Amino acid sequence: MKIVASNAFIRFKKKAIKNIQLEIDAQVKKILENPEIGELKKGDLKGVRVHKFTFKTQHYLLSYEIIGDTLNLYIIGTHENFYDRLKNFLY
Repeated sequence: MKIVASNAFIRFKKKAIKNIQLEIDAQVKKILENPEIGELKKGDLKGVRVHKFTFKTQHYLLSYEIIGDTLNLYIIGTHENFYDRLKNFLY
């Protein structure tokens, strides 16, 4: 499967500390193994999936969409204003 990451996703990952970067890689690998792992969204975000994971005590959300044989990684971040940022990113 081909992976396409947005600039916002890449920017967040580059700014994160090394341990979080490794955890993000592990979570993307989990998504590749089971693309249905994320929660499918409805309404404005129809078709987008959000995978939730915890690193130490912080909760992170990773948004993605599978189109054909391509995994599109949109944004990643903490829960605060995540869905607003995702809507702004997509529309």
